[in-house]
Amino acid sequence: MTPTPVSLLIVDDDPVFAQFVRQMVLSLGGDFPCLPQVADSAEKAMEELRRGTYELVLLDYNLPGANGLQMLEQIGQVASQHPAVIMLTGSGNETIAVEAMKRGAWDYLCKADLDVPPLLRALRNALTQKQLADQIASYNAQMHADLEMARNLQQSLLPESYPSFPHTASAEESDFRFAHRFCPAAELAGDFFSVFPLARNRAGIFICDVMGHGVRSALVTAMVRALVDNAAPAAIDPGQFMAEMNRRLAGLLKSTSGPMFATACYLIADSATGRLSYATAGHPPPLHVQRRAKVIAPLRVPSPAGPALGLFPEATFSMGGCSLAEGDVILLFTDGLYEATNPVSDEDYGRQRLLAAARRHMHLTASALCDALIADVRTFVDNASLADDVCLLSIEIARLHRPARESSFQKTEPIA
Repeated sequence: MTPTPVSLLIVDDDPVFAQFVRQMVLSLGGDFPCLPQVADSAEKAMEELRRGTYELVLLDYNLPGANGLQMLEQIGQVASQHPAVIMLTGSGNETIAVEAMKRGAWDYLCKADLDVPPLLRALRNALTQKQLADQIASYNAQMHADLEMARNLQQSLLPESYPSFPHTASAEESDFRFAHRFCPAAELAGDFFSVFPLARNRAGIFICDVMGHGVRSALVTAMVRALVDNAAPAAIDPGQFMAEMNRRLAGLLKSTSGPMFATACYLIADSATGRLSYATAGHPPPLHVQRRAKVIAPLRVPSPAGPALGLFPEATFSMGGCSLAEGDVILLFTDGLYEATNPVSDEDYGRQRLLAAARRHMHLTASALCDALIADVRTFVDNASLADDVCLLSIEIARLHRPARESSFQKTEPIA
């Protein structure tokens, strides 16, 4: 099979030398078949590059109106096909050659010593490197497109709206009002949350943080999402729900090459009884904002607390609980929120700052409270990029139908 000729542009204002190079290129014949064209100025060369598709360019350094280094920059900006450029220098000046390579030339040749063997070697090497670079660029473009699609799909998994309680109520009349903020650190995130109805006045709220971020974490997040959707209708006991989630996730992850796990927290808010029940799996405990009492504290995690999901198939998870009052807010979050690091001091934002910020802004609505906390973290890190995914979810208790009964449930106590 005859190889496809390589398109090559010779740029030189000396017509004699340009034709000499053209004949030399044509003499390569079957060793390196080419279709050479000649341009005798920078303007004609740029016009030719805009009009045609060239894989290689032999570029003279000394051109009227523009030197070869300037031409290199123009070629990089205009030529969409990104031809491989070989610089032709009259003097063999190594300083010029090095600068040309820095600006994108693939090789250089001294015009005074130009001969067939070095020309053939330079053309072959430049073409091989260009083809490799094109393959890498194509792969990167495809990977970026795939990641962008995956990111959009992952974003679509997050709720655009929340269920109302009872379901016949409008969002303004719902017993619970929800708000969230989701800040992924990369194209794909490992954080996820879900809100779903369990009964007329009972909401299930799940949040998780998969180890790391990126493609592996996103895949595990998708697994968790599927498990939650499957188990949600029967998720009436937080401890049992966590145990079942852990057992199934451990089974899915057992064949992975390295350890993978997810921290999680599952809550059930009941406006008919005024109670909150919950279980955690290695996850930071949510904050209970008690506006009437002007108290903010983490929910007390029962001992022993369960491990992260996916590590130990037979792990058990204890259930905790507390009473709720109208106006209370429950704040769930992933550790990326308080582990955000100031780039100058190398200090983490920390849980105490988060607690203090929540105390300062406790009078705000659920949505405004989320905004205030995210803004406080970004101010602390001086608007630097967050190193980990951040997911923040707030649940405001808008209405209770019976006084809270505290029988076997504990009040949330403030932290000194």
